[in-house]
Amino acid sequence: MHSESDGTTSTATTRGPRESTTTKTVKHAMARMRRRSTATTNTTLFLTVLISLLAFLGFVPVFAPLPSLAFRNPPPPPPPPHHRHRHNNVNGRKFEIEDDMFRKDGEPFRIIGGDLHYFRILPQHWEDRLLRAKALGLNTIQTYVPWNLHEPKPGKLVFSGIADLVSFLKLCQKLDLLVMLRPGPYICAEWDLGGFPAWLLAKKPALKLRSSDRAYLQLVERWWGVLLPKIAPLLYDIGGPIVMVQIENEFGSYGDDKEYLHHLVTLARAHLGKDIILYTTDGGTRETLLKGTIRGDAVFAAVDFSTGAEPWPIFKLQKQFNAPGKSPPLSSEFYTGWLTHWGEKIAKTDADFTASYLEKILSQNGSAVLYMAHGGTNFGFYNGANTGNSESDYQPDLTSYDYDAPIKESGDVDNPKFKAIRRVVEKFSPASLPSVLPDNEKAGFGPIQLQKTALLFDLLDVLDPADVVESENPLSMESVGQMFGFLLYVSEFGGKDYGSSLLISKVNDRAQVFISCPTEDNSGRPTYVGTIERWSNRALSLPNFRCGSNISLFVLVENMGRVNYGPYMFDEKGILSSVYLGGKVLRGWKMIPVPFHNLNEVPKISPILEVAYSGLIKASARKKLEHNAGNITKEPAFYVGRFSIDKVNQVKDTYLSFSGWGKGIAFVNEFNLGRFWPSFGPQCDLYVPAPILRHGENLVVIFELESPNSELVIHSVNQPDFTCGSSKSNVLQL
Repeated sequence: MHSESDGTTSTATTRGPRESTTTKTVKHAMARMRRRSTATTNTTLFLTVLISLLAFLGFVPVFAPLPSLAFRNPPPPPPPPHHRHRHNNVNGRKFEIEDDMFRKDGEPFRIIGGDLHYFRILPQHWEDRLLRAKALGLNTIQTYVPWNLHEPKPGKLVFSGIADLVSFLKLCQKLDLLVMLRPGPYICAEWDLGGFPAWLLAKKPALKLRSSDRAYLQLVERWWGVLLPKIAPLLYDIGGPIVMVQIENEFGSYGDDKEYLHHLVTLARAHLGKDIILYTTDGGTRETLLKGTIRGDAVFAAVDFSTGAEPWPIFKLQKQFNAPGKSPPLSSEFYTGWLTHWGEKIAKTDADFTASYLEKILSQNGSAVLYMAHGGTNFGFYNGANTGNSESDYQPDLTSYDYDAPIKESGDVDNPKFKAIRRVVEKFSPASLPSVLPDNEKAGFGPIQLQKTALLFDLLDVLDPADVVESENPLSMESVGQMFGFLLYVSEFGGKDYGSSLLISKVNDRAQVFISCPTEDNSGRPTYVGTIERWSNRALSLPNFRCGSNISLFVLVENMGRVNYGPYMFDEKGILSSVYLGGKVLRGWKMIPVPFHNLNEVPKISPILEVAYSGLIKASARKKLEHNAGNITKEPAFYVGRFSIDKVNQVKDTYLSFSGWGKGIAFVNEFNLGRFWPSFGPQCDLYVPAPILRHGENLVVIFELESPNSELVIHSVNQPDFTCGSSKSNVLQL
């Protein structure tokens, strides 16, 4: 998926004395706080070498020659795979490229595909969305594999639930859909850090991602050494659905390290064999193709380009980067819509315009993969972000990844774009298309009354003291093991020793600042001072407290999603600079992780949420809640509500509307729906798939960072709304 800085997608959007109560709480929390060798005879050795040499000579022509290595320590050769899969061809099955066309079992084949990402859809909805893709006329599904979803912590591998890739691939096979698999290791995809695990950022010395850096490649080899053997039994020629496997992703828009690409090719061949089609995807310009492709016939070079660009001159250029007869015209990302960032107008593309350019490709026997066929949702904390001309020009993605795709976020297909694309595809399909499924019913369960159950600063003593890190200077989130969500930085200063101007020159991404002092007016409660944002950083003036003791400084930093594309991808989170008070460096920090589970992490529940929705807080804290019922200090707090679904057949998709709320995250029945930010817009609500809900009582927990709705009410509604924010017009027509 291209970002706007690529240049190939012009349709992109732009853009001592008595301590304070909270100090005591923090101090109390702190106090609790690979070669196997065999002997052979000379004759056996000679025969073995001879056979190997002959095999090698037969294999070498597949590869373009490697350029000379340009650095002192070349990347190590990939290790031999743990389990080389030797499977026989099943019933003559074969997917190949010949005479500038794809051939499936010897017959010409046109790929009419679409991106549909298993990790953006609940597993219970996979089949529903795939059937809708078939009804659109698609014969192929393209999907990324996000490394960070499957290895959220080093060595902790997850291939179950929403991460059950093998089950998803087998479902595609069951439904007679081919698969183009994009295993990265970098995927972009508007996904946190482009699919890289955030713990890579904590490695010292720092890794050079997407390069021939030895340390980085060793981690890639370990990851692919797990992943590729899982997909090898699912290759097309041995009975599975996978016909093509992508190497990296749009590398020509990033770098030109050919050694890195060749290394990935060698590694993929070692695990998947010589017959699978490997491919690269790059923007349809000479520069990106020069840098991102592998010349020769080892790897097929596909292209993508802006919808609205004339396709056939670009396909003519594509042929120059493939071997003769090996260049079937393929747009592996035909854009049906576009992404939207927080604070932007929702992106829309015209249905007939989009369909007309698809017809230009298909009418001359070209192939195309719709990006996206179905966008889905960035559940949890996995949304990505883009940057503009500088690192501080930060643009985080919405929770919704609807993408204005023909199959909407909830699976709806009764819309002009689905109908227009289906009409075009139907013209070029050898068989009649499957019937279209009706839209899934959705329900609105009405208003949900919430109750404030806990203030964040009153829950610090339920956190594990072992998780708190102390340091002279602030540390990044990744350094303290907090990969997603929030990290609370705590320090103290003497009011007489420092000035009142607070400056944090680099904070990623958004920091809410509080100070506290035990005065008669606020009883030690943290007072909100202001917010420092990565994209509009400024110094804050602190109020002049008369305090008999040190003043406590609290900085709650939110990770709003790591950059997934471009030169600023090494995107650490948290406070990444010194903190200055009155021009002096403030030292002595505690970093306190605020534990919220992400999409696929275990355990599914955190102690802080357990307390929040159990309401088990001390009587003194309960009084504070009552006292602060009208609190306007923007102290982050938890709100809990319940709603009932009386009958089993009433359990249907819904949306939670956060109109009138500020900013935060929401959980339904312990599932992390993602972020809401209606005050910034344009997304007003969060999609709640029916499998999250249950017959009977359902529990909603909201962590509101700023200003709750005055009536403490959210609404369950039956349709999405993208009209929030300050802009009068919230649609950007591309």
